[in-house]
Amino acid sequence: MKKYLITLLAIFSLGQVVSISPALAQNPRVSIPDFADLVERASPAVVNIRTTEKVMVQQAQGGIPGMPEDQAEFFRRFFGVPIPGLPNGPKQAQPSPGKPQEADRGVGSGFIIDSSGMILTNAHVVEGANTIYVTLTDKREYKAKLLGMDKRTDVAVVKIDARDLPKLPLGDSSRVRVGEWVLAIGSPFGLENTVTAGIVSAKSRDTGDYLPFIQTDVAVNPGNSGGPLLNTAGQVIGINSQIFSRSGGYMGISFAIPIDEAMRVADQLRTNGKMTRGRIGVALGEMTKEIAESLGLGKPRGAYVRNVEPGGPAAVGGIESGDVILSFNGRDISKSTDLPRAVGETKPGTSASVQVWRKGNAKDLMVTVADTEAGQAAVKKSDNSASPNGGANSLGVAVSELSDSKKKELNIRGGVEVTGLGDGPLARAGVRPGDVIIRVADADITGVKQFEGLVKGLDANKAVPVFIRRADSTLIIPVRPK
Repeated sequence: MKKYLITLLAIFSLGQVVSISPALAQNPRVSIPDFADLVERASPAVVNIRTTEKVMVQQAQGGIPGMPEDQAEFFRRFFGVPIPGLPNGPKQAQPSPGKPQEADRGVGSGFIIDSSGMILTNAHVVEGANTIYVTLTDKREYKAKLLGMDKRTDVAVVKIDARDLPKLPLGDSSRVRVGEWVLAIGSPFGLENTVTAGIVSAKSRDTGDYLPFIQTDVAVNPGNSGGPLLNTAGQVIGINSQIFSRSGGYMGISFAIPIDEAMRVADQLRTNGKMTRGRIGVALGEMTKEIAESLGLGKPRGAYVRNVEPGGPAAVGGIESGDVILSFNGRDISKSTDLPRAVGETKPGTSASVQVWRKGNAKDLMVTVADTEAGQAAVKKSDNSASPNGGANSLGVAVSELSDSKKKELNIRGGVEVTGLGDGPLARAGVRPGDVIIRVADADITGVKQFEGLVKGLDANKAVPVFIRRADSTLIIPVRPK
């Protein structure tokens, strides 16, 4: 009996092994990649960048830095300590006081993208430098020429006078996948050709107006800036640019500029020495779920226009404060940060189609894109006062007529000024005296009488958007009448 049971257990165990084997075959283990060959191929194209600046040298004083001269002399006489600059101390060349001298400013990284000596790095690595020194892995050092830099995207291109240099192949950052292995090569804390590895943590991470960054957990520290982020094929997919840190050092999160975006900027810098972007003259606000629902958009989408520059391209094209831009030149705008990128990539002088959401309907407009370097008109502020209407309403506000001068200052056609607040929905939403109500739901406000009549007819069970003009901004506040 005992032998029979042992035989059954053996057969059952064998059956388990046999049944698991196909699953293991379908889901093979993924091994950690060996980066050694990749690093050996890529390292020669990664460079160390050292920058210097001119500083004024003060009158040199003999002695130990930070120690009074009489104390330094005491140490020299009684302990035989050689003090630079004193009679028995070692002779040192002293810079002439009052004259500018070259001093180290900072270190960073870069990588060669063309065998003729074209190098890509970060703008903050070379900004403000008098001299840029590039050191190769074989210790050759060159003075580099800055061809151009763009601070908004933090991209710079420098050139050294050399030929037949190793270069890095460029990848396609649009095909980067979250979770894939990547590595960085750079000079953290001046330690040349240091290699760190990790994975892509997220894509299209918004930390600025013009760039959706690649987020990784690759260890990046001061000095890594400007170095390449490489995939397992040895292709550059990004430029290491930023870290999230509360200590100044690596804390597990780093950001890289996608190489597709960086090369688009670099091509202009190589050709023109600067980056030319389009602009339409709007200030944007955050589109929330509450605002979207109150405007009838359903889900949050588009770029909410908080302010329109008077006389700017958007104003001339018919865009108004409170509009929501849904598409620009055929490109869908899903969030506010999409619009500056779409406009910035458009050549100045281009007539672009713009679709906006206004008063519950989509409206198509045409806007001529201007250059970012064009001056922006200033919006003046004032505190004109007017007499209150003396009564509160279902929105909990007292309002007064708006003077023509204030309409002109705020660049609006109508509205009423808030002069008093009770315990109502607008007060709880943060509206304050001096704000101007320019629209409620889909109705433009023309005066106190029209406003009061409109408010009386509001449905207390339905949230409505109230458009508030405050200084140079238009706020959309969804409220439910009391």
